[in-house]
Amino acid sequence: MSNTKPEISKSIKTGNFITNYHDQGEGFPVLLIHGSGPGVSAWANWRLIIPQLAPNRRVIAPDMAGFGYTERQEGDQYNMDVWAKQALDLLDALGIDQTDVVGNSFGGALAIALAIQHPERIRKVVLMGAMGVDFLITKGLDSVWGYQPSVENMRNMLNLFVDNKAIATDDLAKMRYEASIEPGFQESFSAMFPEPRQTSVKAMASLEDKIPTIKQPTLIVHGREDQVIPIENSYKLINLIDNAQLHIFGHCGHWTQIEKANQFAQLVNNFLDEK
Repeated sequence: MSNTKPEISKSIKTGNFITNYHDQGEGFPVLLIHGSGPGVSAWANWRLIIPQLAPNRRVIAPDMAGFGYTERQEGDQYNMDVWAKQALDLLDALGIDQTDVVGNSFGGALAIALAIQHPERIRKVVLMGAMGVDFLITKGLDSVWGYQPSVENMRNMLNLFVDNKAIATDDLAKMRYEASIEPGFQESFSAMFPEPRQTSVKAMASLEDKIPTIKQPTLIVHGREDQVIPIENSYKLINLIDNAQLHIFGHCGHWTQIEKANQFAQLVNNFLDEK
């Protein structure tokens, strides 16, 4: 059976459900963890980055539980413990002892948690517009998590994500809207971040006295015009993580990997290649 959706790739058993994931290239692995926007999938987040990282490394990009085309089951719970276990189960299923990790937004919170809780599994960390510290929820994030499906709402959402509004085309809005109404997608999405949504920000944050235990080399990346995750998060992280560097892109919103795809990929490749 062939499928025409680039979002759907390989599948593997992780715990008691099947994870949809992309697996390209050869070499030392890098795990790409997507964000938590409506209609998100690993492919939607990383489609411009995977081909630029894959020539020199093995790129693994899963749909996290509750998102994309990973199997949903009756009564599923979604929280940091579930997502961390899924990431480790995926690495185990693929026979990967150690990996680099790149986390976008929500994925950044998960990358931080993995680096703290399972340091032996993570070699280097890249955090992009990352959550993972407690902060006052932005109007942008509150509306992203409170998304109700319509093309109009999706267009507003895309405008929040980018500084260069030309990227938020009608075609992209329609495509992401259609992704957001796939069977089961909106149901799991709306169950994930109930009001008051500040609680979800706190639930994704690692303890601030634990973050300094991260010893892995860490690259922190943020868009200066990010309206979803405050740039202050990245300032906080650079001060908490000892072996860290910070790169800020001007004229860039929350979607660094899309607005600054080539520069971001080059930055990540260089950082991961450093001995």
